[in-house]
Amino acid sequence: MGAAQSTPVIKALKQALDNDDDLYAFPGRPLYQLRYVKPYNMDRPVKPAAITYPKTKEQVAAIVKVAADFGLKVQPRSGGHSYANYCLGGVNGCIVIDLKRFQQFKMDEMTWNATVGAGTLLGDVTKRMHDAGNRAVAHGTCPQVGVGGQATIGGLGPSSRMWGSLLDHISEMEVVLADSSIVRASATQNTDIFWACRGAGASFGIVTEFILRTKPEPGEAIQYSFSFTGRPYASLAKLFKKWQTFVADPKLTRKFATSVVITELGMVITGTFFGSRAEYDALQLSKLFPGSANAHTVVLKDWLGTVASWAEDAALQLGGGIASPIYTKSMTFNGCHLIPDAAIERMFAYLDIVKKGTPIWFIIFDLEGGAINDVPAAATAYAHRDALFYMQSYAVGIPKLRARTRGFLRGFHDVLLKSVPGGDTFGAYAGYVDPELTDGQRQYWRGNLSRLEEIKAEVDPGEVFWNPQSVRPAGGVEMEKMGRLRKTERRRFGDVFCGLFC
Repeated sequence: MGAAQSTPVIKALKQALDNDDDLYAFPGRPLYQLRYVKPYNMDRPVKPAAITYPKTKEQVAAIVKVAADFGLKVQPRSGGHSYANYCLGGVNGCIVIDLKRFQQFKMDEMTWNATVGAGTLLGDVTKRMHDAGNRAVAHGTCPQVGVGGQATIGGLGPSSRMWGSLLDHISEMEVVLADSSIVRASATQNTDIFWACRGAGASFGIVTEFILRTKPEPGEAIQYSFSFTGRPYASLAKLFKKWQTFVADPKLTRKFATSVVITELGMVITGTFFGSRAEYDALQLSKLFPGSANAHTVVLKDWLGTVASWAEDAALQLGGGIASPIYTKSMTFNGCHLIPDAAIERMFAYLDIVKKGTPIWFIIFDLEGGAINDVPAAATAYAHRDALFYMQSYAVGIPKLRARTRGFLRGFHDVLLKSVPGGDTFGAYAGYVDPELTDGQRQYWRGNLSRLEEIKAEVDPGEVFWNPQSVRPAGGVEMEKMGRLRKTERRRFGDVFCGLFC
């Protein structure tokens, strides 16, 4: 029996939670895995040492102290949508702090800053802000995702080109640190923590509360889609080329959000335009993307209807909040890393010949840029300020993932890596976590990693907050990694040169 299961640990956790049976669960409790652990990716089994449901920040701090005292790890869970189950620590011997009881909400009608509990789901954030004065923030499309995880990783969504990422709305946060202290972090207090938690939060503490700068809700919006079916996939390459050329225009309006979704059925170009029907029609998308089997536009008059339309699309694409065995890959593309025409042709030709192993798979290219890119890369821990669009690929195993399915997505990823100039320097978004990355921290946080490691050494040298790809403290970095760092510094000079002159 390991330390995590020993009577002293269980006793200490119970005391930290006032001996309230509703606030904790340990292995051995009936339905522990199904009811309490609830892994999102059923292909990556984990068995945490405990699941806890604190009600107060003081209880959160007490749990962190127990973990530190007994040499255990801690990871917070708000929505639980980690593709690698990192919200469950990623391994046994981790205490999960589920924040679902942190539902506080308040709108200051003088500043229009909203106080939001870290356990609030995005669907509830939208509704509460609407009811409190028709206010909004940028966030993702899945209503079951928790604000705690998304706001501390990035938080990208259709309105991000206008408003930035979700973390760009944060003006202050309440954080429990590894020494079990409770601090406020902002641009004027605990500034290193404030910087680190906006992009790498799970490595530095548990945010229990956010203060978010809100925006007036947009008015009219147009939801559009152009569907292209049939085979071969190679016939769709010319449409993707047109899409990439269109979105790479630096003068493209920030009201325009778009994605390309490739599936077993074909390809869909879809998105939202935040403006009037007349403004949307002026883009002449139907001429840009001719031959659609099902061109569809809907005029949405209110913000809640717009957000609801995203949720419907997300449910069709990814199964919403349904746990399943999944495999994912991701890649970032900046303005210098556009996909050459020949590479586009190769990636669509690859889809015609490869065996997928499942009928449920998606390859999604999401446009970013705009207001996200206005912020310097070093302003927050989130480092992908030069990203023009992201590629995300997903496959669902039925009933389990096959080696063929993994090989399919790896192969698609490799086609891009080998075909796009500078492909070996691409980054990855920590929200689309990929546990197979050999240098994940460098790809997630790029040029910000060194500062993150220094802050980690100061506030959490014992790595109380840990998952397999979390930030490691400076000073414990192996010589091999230091060699990679020097190599990456040379690459970074190339990135700077590209950013200036491409």
